[in-house]
Amino acid sequence: MDYFSEQKFSKLGTGKIPKADYDNCIFTDCNFADQDLSDYKFSDCDFKDCDLSNVKINQTAFRDVVFKNCKLIGINFEDAHQFNISFRFEDCLMNHSSFYQLDIRKTIFKNCSLNEADFTETNLSNSVFTDSNLSNAVFDRTILDNSDFRDAINFSIDPNQNQLKKTKFSKDNLSGLLDRFNIIIE
Repeated sequence: MDYFSEQKFSKLGTGKIPKADYDNCIFTDCNFADQDLSDYKFSDCDFKDCDLSNVKINQTAFRDVVFKNCKLIGINFEDAHQFNISFRFEDCLMNHSSFYQLDIRKTIFKNCSLNEADFTETNLSNSVFTDSNLSNAVFDRTILDNSDFRDAINFSIDPNQNQLKKTKFSKDNLSGLLDRFNIIIE
């Protein structure tokens, strides 16, 4: 397998990235939509203004990867290689993505759209959801200890179905914890 270190890739189109190990690389304005990136390895890489919608990532390694202003719609992150998986998301469109059963503690979701994202049985301890929209996102048996939802919007989290030890919420968004009771808060 090829190896690329400290390289910059720009405006790559579908099918233009060789299967390889990428270390400390930057991808800018690339279109990887619907591509098969299975078995690729990305360590300390940045993706900026890229479209990775519906990519296949079977056993793909993501280690300390940052996504900024990227389209990541419909990605099944649980298919990725889970050893040392870690990433950060800023200004990303991540609707319909799934993180099912992943251990992704300390993940930052800053100003992301996570509509209908699946966090079932995910460990999100110490994660932050700053200014992120979680409309219809699924939290079921999710570990949210010490996570920060103070600036998140449109979430619905059942405290009886999730672990919420020292999880942070603002007084203005507590209604997302009461949805199951079908009450009206004014």
